[in-house]
Amino acid sequence: MTTAATTAAVPRPEKLPVWLKATHGLGSIAYGVKDNGFSTFLLLFYNQVIGLDAGIVGTAIMVALIADAFVDPVIGELTDRTRSRWGRRLPWLYAAPIPLAMAWMLLWSPPEMSDAMTIAWLIGFAIIVRSLVSMCEVPSVAIVPELSADYDERTVVMRYRFLFGWGGGLLILYLAYRWFFAGSLGLVDPAGYFPYALTGALLMAGAVMLSAVGQHRRIAVSNLDQPRPTAKLSHVLRDMRETLSNRAFLWLIFAALFAFINQGITFSMTNYLLGFFWQLSGDEMGDYVFLLFATMVAAFLLVAPLSAKLGKRGGAILAGAIALIVNSSMYLAWIQDIFPGLPGKPSVAVFFAMVFVGNTFSIILMILSSSMMADVVEASQGETGRRSEGLFFAGYFFMQKCATGIGIFLAGQILSFAAFPASAKPGEVGDAVLGNLAIGYMVAILIIGTLGLIVMRKFPISRADHEARLALLDDAARAEPDASGAHP
Repeated sequence: MTTAATTAAVPRPEKLPVWLKATHGLGSIAYGVKDNGFSTFLLLFYNQVIGLDAGIVGTAIMVALIADAFVDPVIGELTDRTRSRWGRRLPWLYAAPIPLAMAWMLLWSPPEMSDAMTIAWLIGFAIIVRSLVSMCEVPSVAIVPELSADYDERTVVMRYRFLFGWGGGLLILYLAYRWFFAGSLGLVDPAGYFPYALTGALLMAGAVMLSAVGQHRRIAVSNLDQPRPTAKLSHVLRDMRETLSNRAFLWLIFAALFAFINQGITFSMTNYLLGFFWQLSGDEMGDYVFLLFATMVAAFLLVAPLSAKLGKRGGAILAGAIALIVNSSMYLAWIQDIFPGLPGKPSVAVFFAMVFVGNTFSIILMILSSSMMADVVEASQGETGRRSEGLFFAGYFFMQKCATGIGIFLAGQILSFAAFPASAKPGEVGDAVLGNLAIGYMVAILIIGTLGLIVMRKFPISRADHEARLALLDDAARAEPDASGAHP
């Protein structure tokens, strides 16, 4: 361990009150609302309502997504270096929400202008919105390793973030299906997008502000708030490169890359799979939203005992394997014509049951991966002497956004492979096309997911490693005053 490692404090491995964990998780509603908009409605809005070509809109969204990804590491480093009387993170959480709400409204309200200007509007405000969400999410999630160094408690904190993040996204989705777009025009009703955007803006701004206020007393003054001094750009870039070269960090983001590619494929194909493949009705789509929230609750309850039993790495690998097997097997059953309800409409009850199991364990995998990222902080601190929570989670988000872009691209390739027709109607797409869609989707998620689990086995931090590292850092911090001559 370097001498520099003792210059940064280490949080206590303590259990946190439930109110603090819930208040912290509340802020992730903004991320859930943003994700719902970009994954489910933005392409449809600019294509079907505004009238732009779908291929151009998809490309514009991917350009904005990848451009925004490069902003995240900068935000992470800036939050780690922020100096204020409220510490490193709170100024960002107070400053970003109101501009985020305004930018969100503008994203869904393009004025009448040429197609080229509308595309520029889409790209520009998509980047602004995603960057402002990062200014809320990066400092917020960077607080997790600062709240407690306890190996299991970090998983518990993360599960609250996922609970509220999924809850926020599913709430706005439910309101969209049942209220904003309940008319005869459905999801292409222009009148539904103003209340959709306004509700999302209020939810995002309100959640982040309430979360910041609720945590203020706990995190405004912290013994961990020892930001690095202002340095030359070359020194900042050197520190960032050194920090992000951490072996545990690289293995983790490499493994998560495959998981988020699969997530990107699945999310971007959701409306195709639900409407055309599984042929869900409007009411069943509403029930599907409740089902997804139930999977989040199940993951919330199961992730802590699973992690306690197997450790984060072992729990993540088991959860990922179960999710892969269940999610691929229902498409294999359809291909083999043995899924209940065939021929005809597949059984909704069986489909929902399999989604419940598969999605529950998919979420558990994501929660444990995020919790593992928190443990990377101390591993890096032992090597560099710096606590770089913001930079690490920003790097994680950078990878996630790039992977999602890849997933969207691959989803398009799967649809092309299946020769999916334009202007298709549920129940009227041929079995050959649906079969190719099932084969393409199943093979893609199986190969990509299996590679991710193989890489996950290389993650080097176990519970014992983490606790031993905490002890070394704590001993070094206690010994530092004597070594520096501060005490006789």
